[in-house]
Amino acid sequence: MTKRKTISIGIPCYNEELNVLPAYKELERVAKQNKKYDFEFVYVDNGSEDKTRDEIRKVVKKDKRVKGVFLSRNFGPEASGQATLDHSSGDAYVMYEGDMQDPPELISDFIKEWEDGYDVVVGVRNKIDDDFLMTFIRKTYYRIFRAFSNIDVPVNAGSYGLLDKQVMDEIKKLPEKYRFFRGLRAWVGFKTDFVNYERRSRQRGKSSYNFFGYLKHAERSFFGFSYLPLDIIIYLGFLLVIPVFIVVLFYIFRYIIFGQTIKESAIIILSIVFFGGIQLIAISIIGKYIQVIVEETKSRPSYIVEEVLKK
Repeated sequence: MTKRKTISIGIPCYNEELNVLPAYKELERVAKQNKKYDFEFVYVDNGSEDKTRDEIRKVVKKDKRVKGVFLSRNFGPEASGQATLDHSSGDAYVMYEGDMQDPPELISDFIKEWEDGYDVVVGVRNKIDDDFLMTFIRKTYYRIFRAFSNIDVPVNAGSYGLLDKQVMDEIKKLPEKYRFFRGLRAWVGFKTDFVNYERRSRQRGKSSYNFFGYLKHAERSFFGFSYLPLDIIIYLGFLLVIPVFIVVLFYIFRYIIFGQTIKESAIIILSIVFFGGIQLIAISIIGKYIQVIVEETKSRPSYIVEEVLKK
């Protein structure tokens, strides 16, 4: 008798006590709609400060398919997502955010694409129920990242999607600590398809993400998957040095031919300030890459597990 394949669903959570049980109920409905597969649900609590961990314990006691992974503290969103992947053992893996803004019924569509031979299925958000400013910032970020990066990440593609076991194993093997899941998913390659959907608004609880959180996430993607900022520094340096050199030659020529003294103190001061700012930006960009190098050479784990709970 052929062994049934298993779909692992990873649910990273941070302060989502109101969503743990509703998410389980919705995912359970998805499992009932796909009866030819077995399912496992991997909840990861990323150092929540509310009762998220207690709610996960209740779900684990209720269903033997549920596994609870409790991290020793908050290690950031990328770490909790990686933990769900590391503790999943299925033939395919789906990341489902604990805020429940992604429609769970889309998982059935992901599975169909997987059955058709796609190793990676990516959910692309056609519409996000968010305020105008954050929508604009998010879309702008995706477009800039796609232009800057050395990999092809579709605009508005989040973490929601499906990975075949082979893809899971390849991502797990990557040794880097400064991780950006969406970038790694694109970097490993494999046959990929996209499913468009509309993201729901949050119904319960409050998002722990703010502008600075998105900014740190953007940093992780840019400095992990693009060297273009370093190239821009080089090009900008040449663009600035050549005109300045020409201006200096002009003043020397004017002094030699016409005997005019150089009394352009304002221009000199502005030039010092301008070039000082350029140097500061350049040093800062280089410093960010050095930060990534330092994080990698430390070889610390991305997260620490305090407890794994299973019925």
